[in-house]
Amino acid sequence: MDKIGFIKKDIYNLECSVNGKLRNHDVELVTEYFMAEQKKNEAFYFKIKGDGHDRFSRCFWADATSRRAYGFYGDVVVFDATYNTNRYDLTFAPMLGVNNHGQTIVLACAFLSKETTESFVWMFEEFKKAMPGGEPKTIITDQDAAMAIAISIAFPTTFHRLCIWHITSKFSVKLPRDAYNEYWREFQKAIWDTDNKDEFDAKWNIVVTKAGLTDHPWLSSMFDLRESWVPTYARQFFAAGMSSSQRAEGCHGFFKQYISRRNSLMDFIIRFERALSHQREKELVADHVDAFEVAQCLLPMPMNKQMATLYTRTMFQKFEQELIESTACFLELKTEDACKVVFNVSERKNWETRVAEVVYVKDSDHASCSCKRFEFVGIICKHILALFRRDQIEYMPEKYILKRWKKTAKCGLVSDANGKEIKDCADPGLLIKRSTMSRLASDVVEDALMSEEGCEVRSETLKSLQVKLKLLKDGPSNNEVRGSSSQTQYMKDPKRVRCKGRSKGVTGAKEKAMKRGIRHCRECGHIGHDRRQCPALNTP
Repeated sequence: MDKIGFIKKDIYNLECSVNGKLRNHDVELVTEYFMAEQKKNEAFYFKIKGDGHDRFSRCFWADATSRRAYGFYGDVVVFDATYNTNRYDLTFAPMLGVNNHGQTIVLACAFLSKETTESFVWMFEEFKKAMPGGEPKTIITDQDAAMAIAISIAFPTTFHRLCIWHITSKFSVKLPRDAYNEYWREFQKAIWDTDNKDEFDAKWNIVVTKAGLTDHPWLSSMFDLRESWVPTYARQFFAAGMSSSQRAEGCHGFFKQYISRRNSLMDFIIRFERALSHQREKELVADHVDAFEVAQCLLPMPMNKQMATLYTRTMFQKFEQELIESTACFLELKTEDACKVVFNVSERKNWETRVAEVVYVKDSDHASCSCKRFEFVGIICKHILALFRRDQIEYMPEKYILKRWKKTAKCGLVSDANGKEIKDCADPGLLIKRSTMSRLASDVVEDALMSEEGCEVRSETLKSLQVKLKLLKDGPSNNEVRGSSSQTQYMKDPKRVRCKGRSKGVTGAKEKAMKRGIRHCRECGHIGHDRRQCPALNTP
């Protein structure tokens, strides 16, 4: 410790000193950082907007890697804002996707000072400008009114799916306590264990009537929105198997290991980029495994071996599970005509017999299933696989293999709206040049260290070289450029704002009890007393 030369308090004092010097220059630093990134690679996209008084209001950015990823995996987007990530309490709004390994990826990011419809529309419009390939097929969010309006405006052709977890978690809050305890299981069965829309409507109405909640305003509103969140209605739209925004919640938790609410915007950007590089490293590892290894097949079938070579390891495991379960499915001919054949496919699950309907169209050689797994997940279901086994189809038809789940999903060019290719690295030759010069510089340093005279020659030469490179970089009009650069107008740092989801102050037990209002006895459920005074326990 005596050889370090400083203590923990010195680091803290240095940090305070640096933050003091950078105060009121936060937006300036972020702007210069974005401009430098854009200079490195013109595919880097960013936009910063003020509030009309030269003060920072919102910003949006997406690097080349994210923009390329959208070109391959932009069919589904998960959007959920998070809080407590910076000292200004700006809302951090990442837009996320799913790659061919089933991993979460970042497609774009934004900072918003207000969570209004106008702010969300601005962000979505910038997202459309930055991303190749048009609007996503599906976007998954929580139940926010301003966000829903903005999505309908900016993405008119996109299916807006509401997070089912956020909705089902509200049942315990919105319903009367007795009704929730008695009928929640039946609500769950209506939501998750129905095979078609009519069955869900019937089960829902039966439960609502039994519970005496036919006039409950929240339940009525959820029933009106059923096409946006109930699996029976929503699974016809591709969503990579997701029915909630929990993937976004997990991603927020990952990034918050690197950032805190004390960060300035520039601190946040630096820490976020570090976290993003760690996240992308996991994707590279998965790519490496799939490139040099083939998954082991549990079933020695030609189709299983075929998909092991095509799908990534994660997706192949999901497919193989469907193939294994198809052995327990039994087909029964329902109807047949000149155009199509309809089968009932039954299976035994959880002590119940479940039946799915598979329609096989003869002319187009196409099969569809009432479970809608292929439409929802992008992997063919066990019911259609059972039909393939019956008809002795040994290899998977190409129409049922989605490119986004294949090992080669990222092969191909991605171009922006102007037809210009989006590359991860602006000039791959720069990496080779840098490696060559770094090796040469390292050899020069090693040779110079052999003698004092060599060190002096090295120092003088490097100083001379540094001056020449500076002149070459700045050019003959260096003074004029500096003058104009120093007069560049930057926006002021944002004011601290209050967000919708920002955590409230800590309250004590007494305050919590007062907010809860009427207390219920945990023993008998009646009001007016607690468990210690319950007549049911104190009766001799």
